[in-house]
Amino acid sequence: MATYKLLLLPGDGIGPEVMTEVEKTAAVLSDLGVAHFEMEKGLVGGSAYDAHGQSISDSDMALAQAADAVIFGAVGGPKWDAVPYDVRPEAGLLRLRKDLALFANLRPAICYPALADASSLKREIVENLDIMIVRELTGGVYFGEPKQIIDLGNGQKRGIDTQVYDTYEIERIGRVAFELARKRGNKVTSSEKRNVMKSGVLWHEVIVALHAREFKDVQLEHQLADSLAMQLVRWPKQFDVIVTDNLFGDILSDIAAMLTGSLGMLPSASLGEMDAKTGKRKSLYEPVHGSAPDIAGKGLANPIAMIGSLAMALRYSFGQGDTADKIEKAIADVLASGLRTADIKGNATSTVSTTQMGDAIATELRKAFA
Repeated sequence: MATYKLLLLPGDGIGPEVMTEVEKTAAVLSDLGVAHFEMEKGLVGGSAYDAHGQSISDSDMALAQAADAVIFGAVGGPKWDAVPYDVRPEAGLLRLRKDLALFANLRPAICYPALADASSLKREIVENLDIMIVRELTGGVYFGEPKQIIDLGNGQKRGIDTQVYDTYEIERIGRVAFELARKRGNKVTSSEKRNVMKSGVLWHEVIVALHAREFKDVQLEHQLADSLAMQLVRWPKQFDVIVTDNLFGDILSDIAAMLTGSLGMLPSASLGEMDAKTGKRKSLYEPVHGSAPDIAGKGLANPIAMIGSLAMALRYSFGQGDTADKIEKAIADVLASGLRTADIKGNATSTVSTTQMGDAIATELRKAFA
């Protein structure tokens, strides 16, 4: 039985609640002899600030560097609205992405058949939706310099964020998208704003050159980011793999997530470069949803995105695609049985708690290996 070293960072809000359900799922896999997980826990976000005055401590960063994968919950909440900007809860996640060099963010948007009516769009628009958004994660406006607020005097200030991309950053995220497309529908849509942004002009040039050089067998199309946002809610099933920059990826992936019925449904993977010697890569897996402080501690959170994040870890970090398939099937079977958390209630007459949903998925997962 393979052993994997995980660092669990539950974070804030509903993070600890949904992380408990990941531990439950991992325990099932261990009991079944499928995989064994050595798990350590650390602090990130507001909880880390309360304990250390930092959004993540150096010691927990060292644990992240040593782990086979990091499983991340959620950070933030109004409690920490007034803390200094550089130690705000979200800075912990940004440091993890930067220090682990997690440049590729994979955000699937899958609409389970049982939830087609939970989407705000018509069933025929979203039923059987299966797209992948590949977001560049360590460059662009979130990390570009200068980044500052300047006092201009006379009561005036200027806020500055800088959008910066180099050729190699665009090439490596483009390569991830093309390689994924070859295993899916063999189509990539590249998105930027080359009509008004020089970084978009370069992005387009580099993607076109990479496609011509290495991926001629993959269909490539281009859409401006604002037009793509409109197309996502008009007819999302026209897309297969979408590749875009850090800012637009953040926005477009949240739009795509809501097509599926709830942000609570979707996991994500953040991946670094493959180490040529070990064949391993740094990785972090997290649900797309936030910390939802308004429902924290009430047992209302949907754990499916968090459990799905473990499935993605098995698929992309540990080479256990069959096990990931079984987890995803267990989720689909539970939803097909009619169980719903509050965020995906739809027309259901009742809902289940975070723990009850996790228990039901664990039960179905055991059946899958019977």
